[in-house]
Amino acid sequence: MGLGVSLFLIAVGAVLTFAVNATVSGIDINTIGWILMIVGAIGILLSLLFWSSWGGVGGTRRRSTTVVDDGPPAY
Repeated sequence: MGLGVSLFLIAVGAVLTFAVNATVSGIDINTIGWILMIVGAIGILLSLLFWSSWGGVGGTRRRSTTVVDDGPPAY
């Protein structure tokens, strides 16, 4: 799950929790909203954790330099 999906889940959860005043029998809309926000927050944390583990954008670049020494130059 990427950052975009996590942010989307948090946004949908916030709307369900704070903006929807509907009642549905057998389902608590506020609880579903909180669950979506928590899952989105966990997704962001995991995405950032794995993003830093592989370097991400602007991470350190690994360069290798090969030096071939053929001895002293021939004049």
